[in-house]
Amino acid sequence: MTLIQIIDTFTFYGLDVLALAAATCLVTQLLKKTLLRRSQKKVITFLPFIIGCLLYAAYFALYNLSFKILLEKYVTVLEHGFSVGALSTVIYVWYEQFIRRQQKTSASEWVIATLIEGYVPSGAVESVAKSVCEAIEKDVTGDGAKKAAEILLEQGGDGIDENNAKMLAKLIIETLAHMVI
Repeated sequence: MTLIQIIDTFTFYGLDVLALAAATCLVTQLLKKTLLRRSQKKVITFLPFIIGCLLYAAYFALYNLSFKILLEKYVTVLEHGFSVGALSTVIYVWYEQFIRRQQKTSASEWVIATLIEGYVPSGAVESVAKSVCEAIEKDVTGDGAKKAAEILLEQGGDGIDENNAKMLAKLIIETLAHMVI
């Protein structure tokens, strides 16, 4: 089979749009994590549609072995490109809702849980991390390390002494202060 026959088969069954939508998802995620990580959400919302149109235009030019056809049939390219972007958005939403593991802890709680893991009994790590995180977030006096140390001593069990609790609390505060979320 030649490349054109393979592309013909994809086009006949509509797999071209599906494959391009999957590629659009990957490119969009890559751009969101690298070049556009600090851009506004409004820009990211339209990104799959723009990338979908660009990928479909490249595909259409390859399929017809002509870039001139892009100017002649730009409406078809835009319609199919928009379809690629829409399907890409639907795939992403399905992924987020059904496939990706739901994150029950915030990034701060996850960092705290990682830091206290060796000091607090395994079964209590998540609850202690949540308590420490809530205490630090509610702290308006600037004495979050002291409150965190108290929580670690109260809920940490026998695995942590007062000195370790104080040092660990300071480490937690410093780490959270330098975190970029």
